[in-house]
Amino acid sequence: MTDKPTTRKDLMKPVQLLGLAFVAALFAGFVTLMSMGFFQTRPADQIQRALIVALVAAGATFIIVLVSVALMLLAVDPSKVTATVDRPLLLPKDAPDATPAASAERPATRAEGAAPGSATRSEGAIPPRPDDDGAAPRA
Repeated sequence: MTDKPTTRKDLMKPVQLLGLAFVAALFAGFVTLMSMGFFQTRPADQIQRALIVALVAAGATFIIVLVSVALMLLAVDPSKVTATVDRPLLLPKDAPDATPAASAERPATRAEGAAPGSATRSEGAIPPRPDDDGAAPRA
């Protein structure tokens, strides 16, 4: 059984892209009509103004949604759509995996006898100065 390669056309068909943009435009136009009082008893000039503003809002929403979704689809690599991810996404590629087993094997960096929240030099909280001998600060 062979799987055919995933294409951008398979990710989202043009009809779906246009349908999503159209639904968003209808929603924006309806909200604009509601907020401008189109369905209330108003003078004819206010109803006409509400229709024009709603059409402009719907048209702008249609174009913005259509362009932004199309641009987001261009960013997707079709070959990586079905690939599984076995490592954390926010770590650099050369970093070791952050699995529970790997963290148990890591040596402790806290000094012996130090309180659990206190920072030590081995943790890199404050880098030592060249003239620092570890004594108390001088007054």
